[in-house]
Amino acid sequence: GSVVASYPYDDSPTHKPTGVYSKSADDEVFKYLAKAYASHHPIMRTGKPNCPGEEGETFQGGITNGAQWYDVEGGMQDYNYVWASCYEITLELSCCKYPPTSELQQEWENNRDSLLTFIEKV
Repeated sequence: GSVVASYPYDDSPTHKPTGVYSKSADDEVFKYLAKAYASHHPIMRTGKPNCPGEEGETFQGGITNGAQWYDVEGGMQDYNYVWASCYEITLELSCCKYPPTSELQQEWENNRDSLLTFIEKV
């Protein structure tokens, strides 16, 4: 996991593991939605999730193009965009896939304003 808003495409024509910006036709819309979420999240907006084992990983403004971060062939985000015209972003909300119950209230506090902002944009 991480703390970042990722947007299409997750797959790239070259299928290099990382570092290839794979721009969609609606790139500006996706960046707008990702920024709307990330800019209201206290950790995500810093672009420095500081996840254990990945302390040096950074995301400008808390967002990333999926394939630039890491290439995913056949992912749902791309499939839904291409085949169903769904505008989806992927939200990585925690360094830990299954945070302990004791951390859930803080996770809600971290994401509440972002979720409300995102709903307003949609």
